[in-house]
Amino acid sequence: MTASTPKNTGGFALGLIAIALVAWGAFTTMRGGPADALPKLAALAPGWTTIAPGGETSCAHGTPFEFHVKPGREDRLFVFFNGGGACWNGAQCALEEEPTPYIPTSQIDHNDPRKLNGVFNAEHAENPLTDWTQVFVTYCTGDVHLGNRDVTYDSGQEEFTIRHRGRTNVRAVLDWVYRNVKAPERVFVAGGSAGAIAAPWYAVEIAEQYPDAGIAVLGDGAGGYRDPGVAALMENWGFFDDAPVWVSDGGTPGTFEEIWRRASIAAPNLTLAQFDNAYDDVQEMFLKLLGTEARLHRLIEANRNDLAATIPGFRSYVAGGTPHTLIRFDRLYAYEVEGVRAVDWVRDLAEGNEGGSVSCGSATACAREPGAQ
Repeated sequence: MTASTPKNTGGFALGLIAIALVAWGAFTTMRGGPADALPKLAALAPGWTTIAPGGETSCAHGTPFEFHVKPGREDRLFVFFNGGGACWNGAQCALEEEPTPYIPTSQIDHNDPRKLNGVFNAEHAENPLTDWTQVFVTYCTGDVHLGNRDVTYDSGQEEFTIRHRGRTNVRAVLDWVYRNVKAPERVFVAGGSAGAIAAPWYAVEIAEQYPDAGIAVLGDGAGGYRDPGVAALMENWGFFDDAPVWVSDGGTPGTFEEIWRRASIAAPNLTLAQFDNAYDDVQEMFLKLLGTEARLHRLIEANRNDLAATIPGFRSYVAGGTPHTLIRFDRLYAYEVEGVRAVDWVRDLAEGNEGGSVSCGSATACAREPGAQ
């Protein structure tokens, strides 16, 4: 659920917001209010444009929420939910504490696709999404994009309120998308880290909006959270406040993986997939914060087996090593497991081609060292 590269998961203090606000506006930013007042896709210049929707949107401590758009093919739409940690108590959510396990602002390099690689590296010859219309949903609310309430925490030194407004922020983005992208043939919904948890939830809505499109969903780097403490987090953040009916059909889900299963029932036309590194050190860190002594590879495999048994067409890719997430980094073009290159696996998923599951554990012992298999 984190923000950054595996060895840089925190350290975001009050100065971060000050620095970010100075930098805000250094690139093209379109500020608006109601969805119909925001810039239209057809009017955007080539490359990335930053849009600040205003209204009730907000980052955790009240700084402005923004998202980014890059025009491309009308028949190809890529919606990406970024990661950036999480917080669920006073010690974690207070900016005075370091390391801070979440990113509380949109205005930072981590939330700028211009600063990322992988599928955001438009210069890479093998990039499978270069010419797609791309929408980058920044993340700054500490609630895996699904929070729906403001929560007052006590750090032991002071009380403060965190705006867990992930759903409000995403609502503003998707309203803009629906107004501007009318009938794509293919939609690729992906999320990295915290965004991987949100991806299947919002993919159901996107499938309802585009019933004739082929839609694939990738959860990148969040497949090991098999812990009973997850249920309390979902309740704390307001997951189920005004949630879609399908989410709680049969009772509120107690795990993130259950959201995937229910999404597959609500929208059976979705192709659902997950990527993980077997020893992802960021997932291990968050599992320890939840109270689980992580044996991450076993948890990933258990979750994969459950999902494969209940979701038709589910596919997964498990690589060795400790890095965190795939598609925001150029290791996308280096990994190969069981003779399947990660970039080819992602391309086939996005384009609706046939594909299966691969795992470093099914061919050889997964190595802890980062790098291609």
